Amino acid sequence: MLVRVADLKDSDRIDVYLKTSDQSSLYHDYLWGEVIWKSFHQKTYYLICEDQDGSIQGVLPLVHLKSLLFGNILVSMPFFNYGGVITKEETARDLLIQEAIRIAQEKKSNYLELRQEVPLNKGFPMKTNKVSMRLGLPKTPEELLKSFPSKLRSQIRVPQKAGMSVRIGRMEELDSFYSVFSINMRDLGTPVYPIRFFRNILERFPGNTRICTVYQENIPVASGFLAGWKDKLEIPWASSLRQFNRMSPNMLLYWSSMAFACEQGYAVFDFGRSTVGESTFRFKEQWGALPVPLYWHFWMPRNKPVPDLTTKNPKYRVAISLWKRLPLPVTRFLGPRIVKNIP
Repeated sequence: MLVRVADLKDSDRIDVYLKTSDQSSLYHDYLWGEVIWKSFHQKTYYLICEDQDGSIQGVLPLVHLKSLLFGNILVSMPFFNYGGVITKEETARDLLIQEAIRIAQEKKSNYLELRQEVPLNKGFPMKTNKVSMRLGLPKTPEELLKSFPSKLRSQIRVPQKAGMSVRIGRMEELDSFYSVFSINMRDLGTPVYPIRFFRNILERFPGNTRICTVYQENIPVASGFLAGWKDKLEIPWASSLRQFNRMSPNMLLYWSSMAFACEQGYAVFDFGRSTVGESTFRFKEQWGALPVPLYWHFWMPRNKPVPDLTTKNPKYRVAISLWKRLPLPVTRFLGPRIVKNIP
């Protein structure tokens, strides 16, 4: 077998391989290289492993992040919950990982990170504190609503009785989504992605992506970005405005997104990743979602400790506190310049 970096002429063959693989995700698509370059100007390496007949036996997309603040990192895939090596062949897996390590060494990376749904069992340090929360869906929204406990159904009716409405669209909902998302990220003390990132995703994946927004009259008060792949619809980014919390627009947002998933024929709704026991975990759990383990593996040169770039890291507490106090236009300007280097 041979491992090499793919180019555009390989994209159709990669697409066929991903559609037949039971390990693939939307984030393994070759087109993400273009999205990430146009959004952040970061280099990607899409590795493919081929047999003697030229048939693809495995893939591994990688993104190179480099900054003074967060270090020199090779990741599959940054910004998303999924990525990593996909293959049914152990030899292909080992060759892909070896080539990824070689690139990491060549680029003098601080580490290599692989975000797997299945453990690699290669002896790498591994984080398992995150889970993906998923809910199996019935055929219709009516069946799904009936499956919820009465308290949950009552919570969904609160924003409906308050006169809130829902729109599901694509580019026409982008400004509303970003308005809510950027405010929420500022309030959390987290740098925000640039709006062009989401625009590029919508442009490159027209059949896979939607935006669901809840309005109070014409004011967007909650919004989520939806990404579909095979039988699963994921909501990787969702936000609501705190001043409307008493009317629970987030309940209407998630219910409307799940109802849309049923109507579109999806079998699974993916609430995104959470830490077990935390508030977001409990919120997703109330809908009936079950945790699915995630395995984030790290190759660390010279056995260095695994890094912690999360908001739980004490060294970021002061920065987070200050960020929450900044004016929104400032966070929208500075955020994209910072967040592009946080995997």
